[in-house]
Amino acid sequence: MSGEPDGPQDRLRRFATIWSRAVFPVTSTSSTRTEFEAELLPLARRLSKVLRARSFDAEEARAVGAALVDAHCTDPEALSQTLDCVDAYLVLYCGEGGDPEDLRARSARLQHAMAAGFAGALRARTLAEQEAIAQAALKAQGVVAEALHASEARFRAVFEGAAIGIGIADLDGNILQVNQALMRMFGIADPALGGRRAMEWTHPDDAPQVWRLYQELVRGEREHYHVEKAFYRPDGTVLWTNLTVSLLRDADGTPQYQLALMEDTTERRLLNLRLRYEATHDALTGLPNRSFFFERLEKALNAGPGQRFGLCYLDLDGFKAVNDSLGHAAGDRLLVEVADRLQACATAPGEMVARLGGDEFVALTTGPDTRHEVDELAGRIMNALLSPVSVDGRELTVRGSIGIVEGPAGERSPAEVLRSADITMYRAKSAGGNRFELADPEADARVITRHGLTTALPAALERGEFFIEYQPLVHLGDGSVRGAEALVRWLHPQHGVLGPDRFIPLAEHTGLIVPLGRWVLEQSVLQARLWRERYGEGGAAGPLRINVNLSPCQLTHPGLVQDTVEILERTGVAPDALCLEVTESALIGADDDLLKPLRRLAEMGVDIALDDFGTGYSNLANLRRLPVSVLKLDRSFTQSMQQFPADPVDLKIVEGIVALAHSLDLAVTVEGVETGAQAEQLRILGCDTAQGWYYARPGPPERLHELALVDATG
Repeated sequence: MSGEPDGPQDRLRRFATIWSRAVFPVTSTSSTRTEFEAELLPLARRLSKVLRARSFDAEEARAVGAALVDAHCTDPEALSQTLDCVDAYLVLYCGEGGDPEDLRARSARLQHAMAAGFAGALRARTLAEQEAIAQAALKAQGVVAEALHASEARFRAVFEGAAIGIGIADLDGNILQVNQALMRMFGIADPALGGRRAMEWTHPDDAPQVWRLYQELVRGEREHYHVEKAFYRPDGTVLWTNLTVSLLRDADGTPQYQLALMEDTTERRLLNLRLRYEATHDALTGLPNRSFFFERLEKALNAGPGQRFGLCYLDLDGFKAVNDSLGHAAGDRLLVEVADRLQACATAPGEMVARLGGDEFVALTTGPDTRHEVDELAGRIMNALLSPVSVDGRELTVRGSIGIVEGPAGERSPAEVLRSADITMYRAKSAGGNRFELADPEADARVITRHGLTTALPAALERGEFFIEYQPLVHLGDGSVRGAEALVRWLHPQHGVLGPDRFIPLAEHTGLIVPLGRWVLEQSVLQARLWRERYGEGGAAGPLRINVNLSPCQLTHPGLVQDTVEILERTGVAPDALCLEVTESALIGADDDLLKPLRRLAEMGVDIALDDFGTGYSNLANLRRLPVSVLKLDRSFTQSMQQFPADPVDLKIVEGIVALAHSLDLAVTVEGVETGAQAEQLRILGCDTAQGWYYARPGPPERLHELALVDATG
């Protein structure tokens, strides 16, 4: 027994073979089955491309359906067999490498489009046949007398042998004659149809224009019309048809009869309804799916003045743990139970529940006053989730987070509404879950802005939108400038200059902090070289040093030491010109592996500063094992010194920290100095250097030299 086809082309030919075997018996063609299979192979290839294309091409799928009619597959059973074959085998043989759930959903849409294309092509072919019949009928009445018998014979042959239903009635609507095909459609044996009149064949689903067109035709105001119409059969079932009614005139042009041509579309309509249901409903839960929900939401948002909407966006808390621990089958049963409970919560007019995918559901309510209704709907949903769900003998607790959006119709698009609901849902989840939150436009704007900055970060680095400002480090003893701290800024095209607090956390979250930090280090070291080349290495103030911040992500990056060494060697800057600042929180509980890169850098001569010291809870005794040479006291210590006299307790704490640091041969730098009184108090306490607005705000590198010259000449 042979195995599965080896390559894509083999699988495609296998699919075409299965397709031809299913359809050939119900196809009116003179070709052999092998020849017929060769005709289907290009169509199979087109279906495969539609299935795997990046974006779904409904026109191409409809074209394949129309091509079936051109291949003489006009029997409705041929379409049914084709759709069954596509449903069962297309994804199996042509969907290799794709997401199964997405491929199944796309296959359903593809079948719907194929059916529509088949129906359209068959309809066009039928209309052409109908037109030929109508022309034959007209011609039969307009021929000269000597050819009347032959013309009537030809008309009778077409009338009796046609595959479509044909009926003739007078202008009063009395049915005069019908052919066998029409009798089979209605399931009757009496050619006179019991003396019925056309006006008796009304149906509740008749379009408003059906009988208006009929009246215009019998009055001679129009020659023909074409509509889709339903009829009741004698047994009570419904017959759906494509109906074309034409007016027959005598030789003088006077209206005499009406000719009705009917094509039975009942099976095709039922098939379309089934495909429509499958394309708009979730296969697992039976709830409306994402596409159906967006249709309803768009309709609700386009409602007239005075209409409102309310939306609840639900995500189950901890659903992944169910899948991971009990398996996806158990997770599916849990989703089905949740879907049933949600469906029971939305039974009022204007309410619906849908599944967007995974464990995400939405509930929608519409009407003139949804402010209270949506809150009540969310409450019902939360109550419905209180009872545990029994799955495989286990009682599973179900919890969910809900984001609520409510407002007037006509102000937002469906995508904007769903985005706001999604943001609000995650806000509820971040607050602990098992709760619902109302949408907040300001919170939405912050999240959207944050997301926009995150996505713009990589391109911003490539476009050179970042720049560095420098804040001087001043010696408290003689007031000389000893160096500067490099502070990165982002010149955003829309938001202007952004401080590091706006984008550094985002860069750390995305991993971009590593290339960004490398760029800041390289630019800062280059600037240190320029300072030393231009202003000298010596002097009373000593060489200028550059301080660069290291994030926790950079600290754990394996290329930290190598990058630093390469930058120093490439720029020709000595290691003692560089100080790397690491926050105290990043080193709390640090093991030897984390400290090893810092120790290597310190052994090279690079200074390591412990930044924001005093904000954490590290043991002071741990300072002995850290490879640091500088303590940077957090600005919270200087804030208490703005008033005179300063808090004596704070003074004692700072004095003790300075004494401890000096005993360990550590220099002490203080941040946030804003007044001369603070600077003097810190000098008395023994601090070595300071930085803050009292000396200078962060600025361009030239300003640092200006300050240094003032100190040197002052």
